[in-house]
Amino acid sequence: MARKTFFSFHYQEDVWRVWNVRNCWVVSKDQVAEGFYDSSVFEASKKESDEALKTFLRNGLKNTSVTCVLSGQYTASRRWVRYEIVRSVLKGNGLLTVDIHGVENNAKELGVKGTDPLAEVGVYLANGKIYFAELKDDKWVKYSDYTLAIPASDLWFDAPTSNTVIKLSKHCMRYDFAAQKGRENIAGWIETAAALAGR
Repeated sequence: MARKTFFSFHYQEDVWRVWNVRNCWVVSKDQVAEGFYDSSVFEASKKESDEALKTFLRNGLKNTSVTCVLSGQYTASRRWVRYEIVRSVLKGNGLLTVDIHGVENNAKELGVKGTDPLAEVGVYLANGKIYFAELKDDKWVKYSDYTLAIPASDLWFDAPTSNTVIKLSKHCMRYDFAAQKGRENIAGWIETAAALAGR
């Protein structure tokens, strides 16, 4: 069965680098990429409403088993990248971060390594219930785009046992596309993420 992977990224900043990564990954019939929207479609969805865009992104995640966050300098702080990460956890997707600052953009420039986006989203326990948290201004706050409690059974990793936020990065791998030969290895990284999540 084909492995469908959702790629999450900061469109304006990194789209050229992202397409380079995508094109080396989709080399066999067993690898199907999701999350690569034409910019006009994405921008049109953003203009409708927050709820319309959330629906659009949830639909993009359907039938995927892994979410690969392609991380550049500013990716970690992007609202909709965080939403894609949270929805990926809720649907049980494997998760991984691949740093792409070492890939050239269309001007042949390298980027600057950013913070791991999976280190800025986490889970915590409050009044016996599990919630998402996000890092804002160096402080953990309750995640505002999904405020419902999360059933522990929905998590493929150990549930938090206190109000101390456990970063998602604790349970997920992070790779460097340029330094770790991503062209040859990204398919294996994605399979590892799937296996960690039992997918």
